[in-house]
Amino acid sequence: MAQTATPATQRAPARPRSIDPTHVALGALLALVLANAVYTPNFATTSNLWNVLLQVSTVVLVAVGMTMVIATGGIDLSVGSVMAVSGALAATLLDYGLPIAILVGLLGALAVGVLNGLLIARLKVQPIVVTLATLIAGRGVAQVLSNNGELVTIDHPGFAMLGRGMVGPFPTRVVIALLVVGIAAFALRSSAFGRYVLASGGNPVAARLAGVPVSRTLLTVYGTSALLAGLAGLIEASRLGASDAAKIGLNMELDAIAATVVGGTALTGGRATIVGTVIGALIMQVIATSFNMLLVPYSWSLALKAAIILFAVYFQRPRRV
Repeated sequence: MAQTATPATQRAPARPRSIDPTHVALGALLALVLANAVYTPNFATTSNLWNVLLQVSTVVLVAVGMTMVIATGGIDLSVGSVMAVSGALAATLLDYGLPIAILVGLLGALAVGVLNGLLIARLKVQPIVVTLATLIAGRGVAQVLSNNGELVTIDHPGFAMLGRGMVGPFPTRVVIALLVVGIAAFALRSSAFGRYVLASGGNPVAARLAGVPVSRTLLTVYGTSALLAGLAGLIEASRLGASDAAKIGLNMELDAIAATVVGGTALTGGRATIVGTVIGALIMQVIATSFNMLLVPYSWSLALKAAIILFAVYFQRPRRV
């Protein structure tokens, strides 16, 4: 007589194995590059690939800071305006020397980030509200610093090194971006700070009970995001040879958020990948470059980017068993 298995001996159904969003993003990037190498004339040339790296370097800098912010469950909409503030400060102070101009530009950016962090961590104001306010105020401050939005030209060989110089055979801004990516990846994966960031985003209440300095972590994260945005603003002003308060950093917050989400960092916090963010930024830049080379209207590239972002958010949604 056959025996019926008791509930205790029955094997639970296997849960579906989740796919790493970063691996999906990497596959998408490789597919895009291969498709463009075949169908887009001159895409696979060395000069064009260097151009992609040059264009994406400032986005990567800002997106690295955005990754840390989103990993805590927050958002930073002020990064584009912070870029404009940093560039405007440096441009107006170059007469006092290059070190002072760069230092004050970075400190100005850091001040905005610290303000964001204090309002969010101490006063418990929603990140989207705080950073939206500093987005608006920061752009206004940058225009005031630039004589009500006038274009401030920059003619300084040392400052030009940031955006147009070379370190050996490599562009300076690409080298800076690679250094920042390496440091940030190490910090998130192999340091107590990285564990604090992920814990603060995963479950802030439990993190506080476990002794994680959540408020200090948020302050550090928003300060870092603004500091990297300030560095990107200096590089952009150097590349342009001028500080344009109305255009530097315009819509950069959207590009940084897109790169972060597409790369696999969860908008809900608690999970982050710097390497994925770099991949996400490259995906967006490859799309923009290929559309430009194929003479496809810019609006179509925006539509495709939006579709990719929606797919990435949908793909990262919690699965029900």
